[in-house]
Amino acid sequence: MSNPNISRASTSSASTWRNDLVSGFLVFLIALPLCLGIAMASGFPPIAGVLTAVVGGMVATWLGSAPLTIKGPAAGLIVIALGAVQELGGGDNAVGYRRALACIAVAAVTQIAFALARAGTLGDFFPSSVVHGMLAAIGIIICSKQVHTLVGVTPSAKDPLHLILEIPRSLLRLNPEIASIGILSMILLFGYPVVAKRARWMQKIPAPMLVLALSIPLAYVFDLEHEHTYTLAATQTTYAIGPNFLVNLPGNLVQAIVFPDFSYVGTPASIKYIVMFSLVGSIESLLSAKAVDALDPAKGRSDLDKDLLATGVGNLIAGLLGGLPMISEIVRSSANIGYGAKSRLSNFFHGTFLLLFVAFAPGLIHRIPLAALAAMLTFTGIRLASPKEFAKTLRIGREQLVIFATTAAMCIVSDLLVGVAAGIAVKLLIHLTNGAPLRVLFRSEVDERVEEGRVVLRVKHAAIFSNYLSIQRKIANHAHVPNVEIDFANARLVDHTVMSNLHELQGVMERNGRTLTLAGLGDHFQMSSHPLSARKRPVISPVAER
Repeated sequence: MSNPNISRASTSSASTWRNDLVSGFLVFLIALPLCLGIAMASGFPPIAGVLTAVVGGMVATWLGSAPLTIKGPAAGLIVIALGAVQELGGGDNAVGYRRALACIAVAAVTQIAFALARAGTLGDFFPSSVVHGMLAAIGIIICSKQVHTLVGVTPSAKDPLHLILEIPRSLLRLNPEIASIGILSMILLFGYPVVAKRARWMQKIPAPMLVLALSIPLAYVFDLEHEHTYTLAATQTTYAIGPNFLVNLPGNLVQAIVFPDFSYVGTPASIKYIVMFSLVGSIESLLSAKAVDALDPAKGRSDLDKDLLATGVGNLIAGLLGGLPMISEIVRSSANIGYGAKSRLSNFFHGTFLLLFVAFAPGLIHRIPLAALAAMLTFTGIRLASPKEFAKTLRIGREQLVIFATTAAMCIVSDLLVGVAAGIAVKLLIHLTNGAPLRVLFRSEVDERVEEGRVVLRVKHAAIFSNYLSIQRKIANHAHVPNVEIDFANARLVDHTVMSNLHELQGVMERNGRTLTLAGLGDHFQMSSHPLSARKRPVISPVAER
């Protein structure tokens, strides 16, 4: 629940700016290769990712209320951005890039409208099983595309399913020198956490920077700067190699600025991508901001509407200048907190370091092998689609795994919007099967009783993700009351999303000297052993039905 009254203060002082400077520099080391890789995987020029992070760090950071979040391009939007470039360009990526920029700019205006309409609560609406299913699908799609680049092969397939099927063929045709860079980078990324646990000094060196320290010298050894061929002695096979396996940058920052083409923005294809950029980007950003709040040592609570406004403004500027869409990015944000950031200055410093590096050391960026960036993105994709995510969802409940798998499968075979819609439809169908009446699917029935210093909200029939926002509004209407009780005795069903959101809200209210009590669940059985699993009441008395 967005509430500016409980936002963390973000002022910095002379005693904390040094912490923010160090953290900003370390996050910059993580962000640089990731921004380049995400941009290239999205079909954008590599510099577009850095441009977005610069805008996020130097502009958007001053508008939001989540002071420790790092704003920049994210792997979760690669699928949408690449789809926009390819579909809107009709085979011409340069045309598709400019038309995709127009979609980003219009989507940014939509995000600003969301924020002004106080739609920050969208982060509490979408079921976690649907969101994680979408992210798992994105991880699989990223891997399906990047594995080929990692081994130095250009695949013939375009869609994710055929790209996955083509992986064995690419492995058989791999370019040994390029593949050695990619595979060694993967080994380093997977081995880093193990080594860092034993050697604490390594924890201050980001894994992506170690990958660059390994891969750039290998690029020199293999002379990727010059077009040539080499023959592998073991097989007598000849391979071509050259600068097309390195990052390509414009001569200067001015040349990097590209303006959007709005001539195609009213077409059905453009509208589809505008919806996806605005919806998926907003959801990811809001969920990341909430996650960062949970990691914040001060346990602050961000104003999600204000943070969404900052994201929208940042996306508008980035889209108009040729950048990728930005979100509040969880990996870089959690690293920012881990490195000791104290205020929004850390995000500003991170953006400043990126700008200075691109302005004064573009030659070094050009030395980065694409295989190393592909390894980082493949590693990110594997983490998004990790078997642990499937197991974690199953622990919450078997019905959650069905929703998760449906969402992921439909995202892969169709697109993200279809996948999310399918996951939500399956979840609603499961709720109807479990006894949730049709009339309360989107609007809860709640009786209120206000006493001195206490309010009791009695929920009838069902408390599920699709009517949670109406329950949330009723709680917000009693913001002055110190003790709130929600009674589920007359509810047939309480789903996992509601249990999870209320659990989070309990913590927020407790930190502000208030209490939230959940009552009336004694007759409900849990759908799994998970403490926040869905609850269902097997027998409904005639009195409770009235």
